[in-house]
Amino acid sequence: MKKSLLRFLGIATFGVMLVACNNPKDMVKYADDVEKSCNPEILEVIADKIDVTYTLTFPEGYFHPKAMLEVTPVLVYEGGEVAAQALKLQGEKVQDNYNVIPVAGDAIQHKIQFDYVEGMAKSHLELRGAVIYKDDVWPFPVAYKIADGANITYKWVELDGTPALMPNDYQKVIQEAEETNIMYAKNSAQVRGKELTKGEIKEFQEFLKNLPADERRVIKGTDIIAYASPEGPVDFNEKLSENRMKSAEKAYQTITRKIKPEGEVSLQTKGEDWEGFQELVSQTDLGDKDLILRVLSMYSDPVVREREIRNMSAVYKILEDKVLPKLRRARLITNVEFTNYSDEELIELTASNMDALNEEALLYAATLTRDNDTKIALYKKAAEKYNSPRGQNNLAVAYLNAGKVNEAAAALAKCDASNPIVANNLGVIEMRKGNYGKAAEFFGKSGCETAKYNQGALDILNGKYKEALVKLDGQSHMNGSLAQLLNGNLDKAEAALGSCRCANSTYMKAVIAARKGQASKVGELMEEINKVPEYAVKASKDIEFAKYR
Repeated sequence: MKKSLLRFLGIATFGVMLVACNNPKDMVKYADDVEKSCNPEILEVIADKIDVTYTLTFPEGYFHPKAMLEVTPVLVYEGGEVAAQALKLQGEKVQDNYNVIPVAGDAIQHKIQFDYVEGMAKSHLELRGAVIYKDDVWPFPVAYKIADGANITYKWVELDGTPALMPNDYQKVIQEAEETNIMYAKNSAQVRGKELTKGEIKEFQEFLKNLPADERRVIKGTDIIAYASPEGPVDFNEKLSENRMKSAEKAYQTITRKIKPEGEVSLQTKGEDWEGFQELVSQTDLGDKDLILRVLSMYSDPVVREREIRNMSAVYKILEDKVLPKLRRARLITNVEFTNYSDEELIELTASNMDALNEEALLYAATLTRDNDTKIALYKKAAEKYNSPRGQNNLAVAYLNAGKVNEAAAALAKCDASNPIVANNLGVIEMRKGNYGKAAEFFGKSGCETAKYNQGALDILNGKYKEALVKLDGQSHMNGSLAQLLNGNLDKAEAALGSCRCANSTYMKAVIAARKGQASKVGELMEEINKVPEYAVKASKDIEFAKYR
């Protein structure tokens, strides 16, 4: 039994050796027997690189023990070809340092990379081989195609970048107030005669008198608010404040008897005016003011507050002379509603008298026009006349929208680069110059939403598709669609294009339909694409549509 088995193994080994010991040139003859596969079968360009792994599986008895095999991957494309690093293999008896393929057969993988160049969208990858035996070289008579290529859909990414405007604070209705004060003697609620004839009161009367002639201003009402200085018993001061409110109302009626302003009168009593006290103390140059303010923050009980402050005898004397008299008062506040320029008026003033507009009006008026030259003029006026940082930034945006990158850079040079919006716009400038690394730095420093979307575009460019999706998910534009498409979310990719019918969107919709296997829809969209010669040529070479040609 053992002899029979040994005899069988000996015959089998001898048979294998007979096959392996044939003429090494037979390796060319039987090259078709070597299995050749490629991953991916459809080449894809990612960040301007084409990464490929191909596998060769050698059958038993194919590789001559004293021969070598050199395999050269070549990417053939429109306009040229480029070879990757060759793979060298050797038989079992070759004395060299290459991968050994035994007579019994084996499989080997080889990873290669190509740099993308124009023309590779229509290409294929082939393997060219040659058997080497001593001084003889026998090339394979044919090249073996192992993959088609190359998919460059990611290159639809839009890299203009989105600049960001700084907001205006234009108000179409502005709440204004005209105020005067009636001052009282200590512990008194009686309005002194001189209070009704002082200059401040006369100015208040003059304002109310002239108001009806102002078409943009309307009185909405008047507030009368009375106070007591925070000294003495709390109950007494509460009553004093209430009596001052009543006497102030009578004084107001006297002041406005001939004017009769519109609007209701609202009466309020505040009691002890600790807020006013704190404000006035903080504005003084008293050496102990920090101590006084600390007392106010430590104690909320008005009795304790007064006691602690009175204990500072030297300081309290100054407070009695300089601060407390200013708190014995009633405020008369007339609330006025100012109607600002309408959109129509702003458009007219933009054309006829731009100098009449303040900073906020200039910034807002720029949003009302589609004419970019007018935007530039308005933002420039705001920047120069009011030294407006927002005007300066927005001027840069207007320049970017006009394709004037150098002018935009000059405008932003006058802005604070640490501002998130300015940082984003500096990134856009670098993006348009092709300095993508610098652009990414600015977007990272910015952190604003627009900068995040711009960084998402760079992520697509750099092959970071998952990172791009995080930043662009939910965005309705080309880059948002690409981020979904490159992550395999075809329905979301289509939804991100919305109802846009521009040529770029139509092309992208055709790519999505092709990947979904929707042949009829691809045909319909191709009719639109073929109307644009540039896109028709691209589609004729695009690997995305290989199955539909």
